[in-house]
Amino acid sequence: MSETLQQKIRHRSNELLNDFIGIRRHLHANPELSFQETATSAYVQSKLKEMDIPFQVMAGTGVVGILKGGKPSDRVIALRADMDALPIHEENQVPYASTVPGVMHACGHDVHTTILLGAAKILKEFASEWEGTIKLIFQLGEEKNPGGASLMIKEGVLENPKPLGIIGLHVHPGLEVGKLSFRSGRVMASADEIYITIKGAGGHAAAPHLTVDTILVASHLITSLQQIISRNNNPVSPSVLSICSIQGGHTTNVIPSEVKLMGTFRAMDEAWRFKAHDLIRKQTELLVTAMGATADVHIDVGYPTVDNDPVLNQQAWDLAKEMMGDAQVEETEMRMGAEDFGFYTQQIPGCFFRLGVRNEAKGIIHNVHTPLFDIDESAIAIGVANIAWLGAKVRF
Repeated sequence: MSETLQQKIRHRSNELLNDFIGIRRHLHANPELSFQETATSAYVQSKLKEMDIPFQVMAGTGVVGILKGGKPSDRVIALRADMDALPIHEENQVPYASTVPGVMHACGHDVHTTILLGAAKILKEFASEWEGTIKLIFQLGEEKNPGGASLMIKEGVLENPKPLGIIGLHVHPGLEVGKLSFRSGRVMASADEIYITIKGAGGHAAAPHLTVDTILVASHLITSLQQIISRNNNPVSPSVLSICSIQGGHTTNVIPSEVKLMGTFRAMDEAWRFKAHDLIRKQTELLVTAMGATADVHIDVGYPTVDNDPVLNQQAWDLAKEMMGDAQVEETEMRMGAEDFGFYTQQIPGCFFRLGVRNEAKGIIHNVHTPLFDIDESAIAIGVANIAWLGAKVRF
C-alpha cells in the first residue's frame, strides 16, 4: 500500500533530521543581529539554490523563495521564518555555541529558519502532490523596531502573487517537545516603547525650594501612569505599562535638572492601544506641569497585536492533529510578548503557532532571551513536518 502525502512528509522529516540539525547548528554558531543578517541571508540563498528554488532578496537581507506545486491552482500560501539573533552572550557549553561574542540565537530564530528550509526541501521533493504556490519568507529584523516584517511588506512581499494567508511558528520552551499549541484570535500583544524626559531647574539638595525636584516629579509620574491601565482600560482586555528605567542624578546632594524614564506599553486591543498613547501624553503633561517641570514624551510605535484568523487557525489545528495525534496538540496561552508577525495578520489571514522544545530530562528548561536557552533538537523534525503539511494542505 502506497504512503499518503502526510506519511511521506513525516517520514522524510525524520530521515533528514540529522541534516536539519547540521543546518541549525551552523546558524546557531554564526548568529547575526537584526538588520545585519548578511551571512545568514547568503546561507539561506545557497540552500535555496541547491534545491533549485527561485528567490529574490528584499529589504536588504530578507529572502523570498517561490515554490510551485505540480497541480495548477490559484492557491497561494506564505510560510514565514525569522533569521536574526539577540545581543546576548551565550553561556551554553555545547559544540555549536555562538562564535560571536555578545550575540546569540536566544529566541530560536535559527530553529525557525532551519524548519522553513527543511519544509522547502520536502515540499519540493513532493511538489507533484500538492497544488498552487508557496511563498517562503525568510525575514530579517524581527527583534528590533520597525520590524523586518513591516519593511518586507512595504517592498511587496505580500504581492505578486498575493498570499491568501500566512503561517509561522515559534519555539515554546514551556511546552514539552513533541507538542504543538494553537490559539484563535489575539495571541500576542502590541508593543510600544515609551521615552519620557522630565526637565526642571536643578540645584542643591539642601535648598529644594529653589529647585524643581525632577526625581520627585518622576516618582509621582511613575505611580500616576499606572492609573491609565487600572482606571481606563477594560479589565477583561490585557494591557501592561511598565517603566523599566529611571536615569537621573549622580550624587547625594544635587537635585538633577533632568530625569529620563524608559518603558514599554503592551495591549491586546488596537483601539485601546492608541487611546492609551494619548492618555500617557496628557497625564504626563498635566502632572509634570502641575509640579513645575516640563516633559518631552516620545512613544516609538512598535509591533501590532498578533491576531490569528479563526478559520485558518482551526484548519491548521485540525491538520496538526492529523499529523501529530489529538493528544499532542493543545491550546496555547495568550502572551503579552510581541512579534512582528502581527504586521502580516493586519494584511491577510494568519496563523502563528507554537512548537514545543522543552525537555527537562536533558536540562533543556531555559526561557527565550536568556543566555542558557537551547532546544531539544528532535523538535526540528516535528516543526518541519507540520509546516510542510500545512503548506501543502491549507485551503481558503
